[in-house]
Amino acid sequence: MKKISTLGTSNFSHFRHFYIKTMGCQMNDYDSDYLAQFLVNNGFSPVNTPENADLILINTCAVRAKPEQKAYSFLGRMSSIKKGNPDLTIGMVGCLAQLKGPELLKRFPQLDLVIGPRELGRFKKILEKIDRNSGKIVATRLDLAPPQPVPCKGYFHKRITNHVSIMEGCNNFCSYCIVPYVRGREISRSPDEIVAEAKNLLSEGIREITLLGQNVNSYLWEGKKSKWGFPALLNELSRLNGLLRLRFTTSHPKDLSDDLIHSFCHIKNLCHHIHLPFQAGSNRILKLMKRGYTRENYLELIDKLRKMIPDIAITSDVMVGFPGESDEDFELTMDLVRRVEFDSLFSFKYSDRKGTVAEKMDGKIDKTVKSSRLNILQDLQKKITLKKNKALEGIQLEVLVEGPSKRVGQLTGRTASHKVVNFNSNNSRIGRLCTVTIKHSFLNSLRGEVVE
Repeated sequence: MKKISTLGTSNFSHFRHFYIKTMGCQMNDYDSDYLAQFLVNNGFSPVNTPENADLILINTCAVRAKPEQKAYSFLGRMSSIKKGNPDLTIGMVGCLAQLKGPELLKRFPQLDLVIGPRELGRFKKILEKIDRNSGKIVATRLDLAPPQPVPCKGYFHKRITNHVSIMEGCNNFCSYCIVPYVRGREISRSPDEIVAEAKNLLSEGIREITLLGQNVNSYLWEGKKSKWGFPALLNELSRLNGLLRLRFTTSHPKDLSDDLIHSFCHIKNLCHHIHLPFQAGSNRILKLMKRGYTRENYLELIDKLRKMIPDIAITSDVMVGFPGESDEDFELTMDLVRRVEFDSLFSFKYSDRKGTVAEKMDGKIDKTVKSSRLNILQDLQKKITLKKNKALEGIQLEVLVEGPSKRVGQLTGRTASHKVVNFNSNNSRIGRLCTVTIKHSFLNSLRGEVVE
């Protein structure tokens, strides 16, 4: 973890040092930053290894089986550390904590607290109870509003990009998805709160902000005198001094409005990139998934985006092996990938999530078949991604420089289309936009030369 100056003596008698392990999505990264800022503001110091911590927090994901198992594995290792240090406090936060609740304390007796995502605003009270040795705590209410982060001076000083959560929860209830059960119903934060947080980030040196939500297209704030939708929020934030780039994720196809598409045309610092999950190419499977659109709807949106913004980069999520998925259904997914030619794909195998509709569906797909389909799909997408990257060779692109790359003497940054670019330069360019000519293209990155 990064070194951050603290505000002096800890306000908690039993704690001095903390370690946070973050798993899962960008929203979990954001929540971990919220917790870390609170801890630093209350006199804690971050440490790089859990063995040196008084407080270990594991921020977990439950969207699929794999991250859930990773969380259990890490928690098991932390429990071993506690056997040699009984004063160590271990907490699990995030979606898995919300999903399993008290069950985690029974399974892992070394665990001290379990906190769901909506309870983070009560973290101080929860930690005070632990500090007073008031026993183990499970906090999993879902009816609480998202907390407003309290600025921690210097916390973001080495970053160029960061996130701002604009809303929490989801109302869509896709048949396979656990998110509405662990993140709660949709609730939007006020524009004033969002703008204030963005201004603080810009004062700390952040130059690119990504707005987060389970479905940002559904953002809606109704005040006494005004009503805000997502395009209006984008427009307001885009005018902030010092903001070089603005992004957002994730969008739901059924709620992608013409107003939002037009935002890419008239907001100059809104990056020409959209993450638009399609999940499956078969209408039959989309209906079983309760996605609320057809493949034809999705392809119409892609056409509209590319006609309006020809250089827009489109990325997506796709699932293989949903219950009842036939070879024909899978081929329709492959056909959609061939037609759209996404810049990149997050692809994964379906896994049962307890309490969802899909968990009880018949027609579960064999693990071997799911693995085979995933490999076939990923091989196709790799070819598409490499072809699109190769087409950029010789092109000049604007890059926001984020810092040193892994190779000595090089810097790294991203294009507006979210592609990683590495190039030779000195550190004076960090935090600035610069023009780079792409010389070599690879599957996961580009290499270029600065245009002086």
